[in-house]
Amino acid sequence: MSRLLAAITLLLSIALTILVTVICSVPIIVAGIIKLLLPVPAVWRSISVFCNLMMYCWCAGLAILLRLNPWLKWDVEGLEGLNKKNWYLLICNHHSWADIVVLCVLFRKHIPMNKYFLKQQLAWVPFIGLACWALDMPFMRRYSRSYLIRHPERRGKDVETTRRSCEKFRAHPTTIVNFVEGSRFTEEKRRQTRSPFKNLLPPKAAGIAMALNVLGTQFDKMLDVTLCYPENDETPFYDMLSGRLTRIVVRINLVPIDDELHGDYVSDKNFKRGFQQWLNALWSDKDALIEDIKAGRAAVK
Repeated sequence: MSRLLAAITLLLSIALTILVTVICSVPIIVAGIIKLLLPVPAVWRSISVFCNLMMYCWCAGLAILLRLNPWLKWDVEGLEGLNKKNWYLLICNHHSWADIVVLCVLFRKHIPMNKYFLKQQLAWVPFIGLACWALDMPFMRRYSRSYLIRHPERRGKDVETTRRSCEKFRAHPTTIVNFVEGSRFTEEKRRQTRSPFKNLLPPKAAGIAMALNVLGTQFDKMLDVTLCYPENDETPFYDMLSGRLTRIVVRINLVPIDDELHGDYVSDKNFKRGFQQWLNALWSDKDALIEDIKAGRAAVK
């Protein structure tokens, strides 16, 4: 693709993405205002249904935009057996802003509408925070180790926030999505965190441990999703917008939620240690899978 065509595609993609987002988000923001003014459970449930419908329309709009790229190929394994009437906990590596687009587009017809764990700071962003709140997105407040040393009274507060956020999902089938690395992967972040993995940051276990503890056996399965852009690894989101993205690889692994994954992550040190070991082993397998995909050992079937 020539630079001129890529530049034109980029501008057109940005304009169309903004248009689709505005069309779908304005009704959600209006619904959020109504939700603020009328704190009635029946009203809130109706608003949640409406907001989920608008988010589905947004996902469908993004899917149409991706189809405009004739060079883009999807390499997906593991969608079989998924059901929109089930509860899922979806964990995924986080490489780019493109990840959210991929998850929304790919899973929109297979599982309940995704609910993303979001950083607490987003709640105060004008319009975006209100829209995410109307969509029942769970906000997480993460404290660094150094902050907790200076403020030990805040220990466990981030986990309690996760507990309250997950309680609302008992009433209807939901997919809770958690990018457990807590941040997008970069080589600089990998060095800063002293990650033992080549393609991933160290996973943070508290969020998913609390989600499992709150919703218990209500989750039907855990979806362990691995995303990779083997031919556009450096700037996949920019390449997606400019029409240069050529291949999206998605591997979905259904992980059984055994009894040993349920426990008190805050107070039980043995459970916390065991849960972290389990998650690190899962991440080690994911790192090896990504390495195989990049090396061409997991090519399209």
